[in-house]
Amino acid sequence: MTSTQISSPAPPGEDGKDVRHLERVVIRFAGDSGDGMQLTGDRFTAESAVFGNDLATLPNFPAEIRAPQGTLAGVSSFQVHLADHDILTPGDAPDVLVAMNPAALRANVQDVPRGATIIVDTHDFTGRNLTKAGYASNPLEDGSLDAYQVHAVDLTGLTVGAVKEFGLSRKDAARAKNMFSLGLVSWMYGRPLDTTVAHLRSRFATKPAIRDANIAALSAGFHYGETAEAFSVSYQVKPAPLRSGTYRNVTGNVALSYGLVTAARKAGLPLFLGAYPITPASDILHELSKHKRFGVVTAQLEDEIAAIGAALGASFGGGLGVTTTSGPGIALKSETIGLAVTLELPLVVVDVQRGGPSTGLPTKTEQSDLLQAMFGRNGEAPVPVVAAQSPSDCFDAAIEATRIAITYRTPVMLLSDGYLANGSEPWLVPDPRELPAIDPDFATGPNHETEAGQRVFWPYRRDPDTLARPWAVPGTPGLEHRVGGLEKGDGHGNISYDPDNHDLMVRTRQAKIDRIAADIPPLHVDDPSAEARVLVLGWGSTFGPIGAACRRIRAAGGHIAQAHLRHLNPFPSDLGDVLRRYDRVVVPEMNLGQLALLVRARYLVDARGVNQVRGLPFQVGELEQALLTHLQEVCS
Repeated sequence: MTSTQISSPAPPGEDGKDVRHLERVVIRFAGDSGDGMQLTGDRFTAESAVFGNDLATLPNFPAEIRAPQGTLAGVSSFQVHLADHDILTPGDAPDVLVAMNPAALRANVQDVPRGATIIVDTHDFTGRNLTKAGYASNPLEDGSLDAYQVHAVDLTGLTVGAVKEFGLSRKDAARAKNMFSLGLVSWMYGRPLDTTVAHLRSRFATKPAIRDANIAALSAGFHYGETAEAFSVSYQVKPAPLRSGTYRNVTGNVALSYGLVTAARKAGLPLFLGAYPITPASDILHELSKHKRFGVVTAQLEDEIAAIGAALGASFGGGLGVTTTSGPGIALKSETIGLAVTLELPLVVVDVQRGGPSTGLPTKTEQSDLLQAMFGRNGEAPVPVVAAQSPSDCFDAAIEATRIAITYRTPVMLLSDGYLANGSEPWLVPDPRELPAIDPDFATGPNHETEAGQRVFWPYRRDPDTLARPWAVPGTPGLEHRVGGLEKGDGHGNISYDPDNHDLMVRTRQAKIDRIAADIPPLHVDDPSAEARVLVLGWGSTFGPIGAACRRIRAAGGHIAQAHLRHLNPFPSDLGDVLRRYDRVVVPEMNLGQLALLVRARYLVDARGVNQVRGLPFQVGELEQALLTHLQEVCS
């Protein structure tokens, strides 16, 4: 069977239809969890990335592998925001909603502003499906959608007709409806289809009938847009002016994986990942398992405790040990993190945060593990905490976490979250030669002279600048030493129960973490007018919504400052001075105020929280209104 040929998009206006130019557009694909909405959104994102738009995405899907078909619980969606300029978020509300069934429409229509476009697959609008979705009447007929531009199209029926020649069952043929809808929306917004065709040919290379049916459905949807009178207008969103260089679209999990591999290579160390599958961190395991040629070894262990134990063992052996998980896994790993603190070995612990407590909301995002990262261990067990702020920034955050871990001989908590992990954006691929080297500075010989004049190795003799102890690779002659969970004697490292020694070691371990602050650059404050009286302080994935809200306020003539923390333990050494420059500090967080609590305790600043725990990122509009309220209170 030969592959279906598909034409490239016609130049604007050549199909005789009106072409309008937009600066930005937000599109959401929504359907049943079996309708392929994540694939559809991913392919539209790839098309837009190739076209050169700036973009940001928000996948949203249920935790169940297969929720009951046609129910609200089973709705899966993918939102993409593309623009001809720099953007920071996946958008508050869709300008276009593609709904594949009644449940998808009902679950998403409240987010759609009046006048926006809704494309609905009419095929499943039967009495039974309407009832399952909670509709008393058909919304396509009762006038409840009159405020929108509704295109009711039998996408399923058109798809089945378009792929009839390939001999598929009706069920298999109907599965290609997501490609039909992708083709239609790609025509509407002038997206190139080559990347999707190449993807389909690769993905279904061993299933030619499925491959050709999906390509045919994609082509049919595209040409339906060209010919259907209902779609009289198409749109163009021009490429965004970006710095010259090589770009690729990355999710946060992929960028974080690349950052770990890069950091290990810069340090000249083998990378070992010990992991147990958990949403939303599992993709890091999947990605790193592809890179054995770069000295990466991955192991899926039987549980979270075994995973971190193996990673810590790899660090003891002279490699870069990494373990990945989410909040529930951090709780299980806490004892071994404490062991790494007292062993003083480098270890990167990645926490891709999700909604909690307990199993909570596995596929939804949250920022509520900060206090757990700071204090979630027995005893005085200080650990540096680093947080990524965007999907592409996960690359840099992973390198920084690794640098701190190796330089200071300590476990480091690297915080991401579900929004960053699954969301994507363009990433400027750096030149590896421009990235700083990371020196493991292994111990090579004895470092202490006894009173008798004998040269010996002391495993806890410290670097005077960093207070890091030597990293001795087992098997190195003359560097035999003992490690374990019991308290160490200062310098010689033998077991000690001496009270004064314990006090000294506790304070020394804390002082080592405190010294990292001297190695952190000054906090960047975005305060263009230099007249702001309100500072918005954030961390993690709130960077985009905070930045977009501040842009809106400044565009309207307001003065507001923004600062974002990558280092949460220790804080940048100038943070206190920055906070005291402003009349009010506002801290937006996807928790009930954890950073605000830390800032209040450390700096005695009346930090005000803006908090939500809805499992979704902040909407820019609601955050803008909250910040305006604080501005009005300060300036009144």
